[in-house]
Amino acid sequence: MNNPSIIFKINPWERKILEIIADCAKELHTECFAVGGYVRDRIIGRESKDIDIVTIGDGIQLAQLVASKFRPMPSVNIFERFGTAMIRHKDIEIEFVGARKESYSIDSRKPSVSSGSLLDDQLRRDFTINAISISLNPENFGELIDPFNGLQDIEQKIIRTPTNPERTFSDDPLRMMRAIRFASQLDFKIDQITFEGIKNTKERLRIISKERISSEFDKIILSNKPSNGFELLFQGGLLQIFFPEFCLLRGVEYQEGKGHKDNFYHTLEVLDNVALKSDNLWLRWAAILHDIAKPQTKRFEEGIGWTFHGHEALGASMTARIFKNLRMPLDYKMKYVQKLVRLHLRPIALTQEVITDSALRRLLFEAGEDLEDLLTLCEADITSKNPDKVKKYKNNYTTVRLKLQEVEEKDRIREWQPPISGEMIMLAFGIKPCKEVGIIKNVIKDSILDDIIDNNFEAAYQLMLAKGKELGLLIKQELSEADQTKLKILSNSDIK
Repeated sequence: MNNPSIIFKINPWERKILEIIADCAKELHTECFAVGGYVRDRIIGRESKDIDIVTIGDGIQLAQLVASKFRPMPSVNIFERFGTAMIRHKDIEIEFVGARKESYSIDSRKPSVSSGSLLDDQLRRDFTINAISISLNPENFGELIDPFNGLQDIEQKIIRTPTNPERTFSDDPLRMMRAIRFASQLDFKIDQITFEGIKNTKERLRIISKERISSEFDKIILSNKPSNGFELLFQGGLLQIFFPEFCLLRGVEYQEGKGHKDNFYHTLEVLDNVALKSDNLWLRWAAILHDIAKPQTKRFEEGIGWTFHGHEALGASMTARIFKNLRMPLDYKMKYVQKLVRLHLRPIALTQEVITDSALRRLLFEAGEDLEDLLTLCEADITSKNPDKVKKYKNNYTTVRLKLQEVEEKDRIREWQPPISGEMIMLAFGIKPCKEVGIIKNVIKDSILDDIIDNNFEAAYQLMLAKGKELGLLIKQELSEADQTKLKILSNSDIK
């Protein structure tokens, strides 16, 4: 299919890069083509910072020659095992590979590779929209080569495999996740035969590492409307394989004529609401997991109906297990998600009762710098179909925000630390780290936050002595001069 106009949709800077690559291929007496996602995105009008180049020859040799033409000359990252090379020029990554054909064994997604033609290379690609190439050769520079009608599929917004979908997905099961990711990102539909291939081949996903699955899953979560991707993952049977905890949310149970909402679809609605407000992946994960423990905490109480007491605490605990199972980061990102899951009912509770300064102070202290994200999650959690109820909750949240601002300006509680530290407790009682230290610290913190004692060293010190005595700890009768000096320094540094 000849369509020279396609090449002129790119900016002059990228065109110059392609012309340099074309000149280098000519110098090496080989053919080369831009292919894959770069071509697809340029046709769609989507931003792209990666260019994939296929050459009928040695991709590494072409990459080295191209790199020598750029100023400053970039380094060439060579991957001998795969026969590929990558260079970064300015803000664009260019990957080079020799045209190849692939074959797969039944128990692996790693292909056996051999040299091939351009058609062989296009044939091995996952979807028709990614199998379009543009010639960079002098005799037909800019010609669009589209053997599987990928351009038509782009126009019709269809995801389709270039060959038998079951073979395509069996060869590389990660392509099933990619099909759903592209459908979700681009707002395309998956061709019915292709989707049947996903359903028939879903069990092959089990040979894919959790890290690779999670990487594709995160891209689905970052779509403009991630619920579309979740629905496809569930219908295709993939979600049940790698994220069964989420699937347990689906469905409604009735007793005595009373049913609870379908927490699967409620959660997806919350996720979409958050997506309208934020691109923060981990805030979106908090939306996904905020009700994850409802199936485990569901109880029917006569005269009350369905309850889910403690689902926020259990959900925070489940977050760690889910992140570990999906090989996701177990660092501050997971702890951030845990915090939002654990606290997500707190602002909601404040909208339903008289707001006290102590309750606001405690929320400010526990949410800390993540307060705004917590409130975004909680507002997204309003999914009632009753417009009057939605308006009421939103007005209440406005009141809560104003009250939080007032307390924060007055107490600076997000920067606050209790005037007695764990080190001071150990020094005063002559003990090493133990559970009693934590108990005393929490009692002091809670007493100050709840206005039971004043926020000063003397009041906190006296409470420390009383609680220590209750726990069977004895104050050191004689503090050394060095200990007294250290205690004084510690007290002065911790008072805010």
